[in-house]
Amino acid sequence: MAKITLGGNPCHTSGSLPEVGTKAPEFNLTSTEFKTVSLQDFKGQNVILNIFPSIDTGVCAQSVRTFNKEAADLDNTKVLCISRDLPFAMARFCGAEGLDNVISLSDFKDGHFGKNYGVDIVDGGFEALLSRCVVVVDKDGKIIHTEQVSEIGDAPNYDAALEALK
Repeated sequence: MAKITLGGNPCHTSGSLPEVGTKAPEFNLTSTEFKTVSLQDFKGQNVILNIFPSIDTGVCAQSVRTFNKEAADLDNTKVLCISRDLPFAMARFCGAEGLDNVISLSDFKDGHFGKNYGVDIVDGGFEALLSRCVVVVDKDGKIIHTEQVSEIGDAPNYDAALEALK
């Protein structure tokens, strides 16, 4: 269980991020086209999991914009933006912003992603949403970088995530 804060107020996640050096847990998420997408769909590619509470908050929206910009220059890498938002909201945001270098995925159906990655917020104002995290998975499916952002209102360390791919 990770101890995080929301506006300085303590809250917790359901577990801890998977450890660096371990195989990334499989998942099934829902795309903006309501298709099931799994980690297996990206086999042989590097994957950045940009995990956040909701696309309709400032820091979450900025993380999607930033990773969209950075993803344009990454070889053999996909950026997956993951939240519990409905696919409609994610499609609306990315469409309005012209963001096409990231893939928006939702954990709204069953919440298995949040549980398997230990990122469900279990108390506080954002209870039942996903905490702000970044997980980088290499082309062999091994986790090479993780970051659990301690204050939900803070941005992740983009440079550290991108550096893990070099």
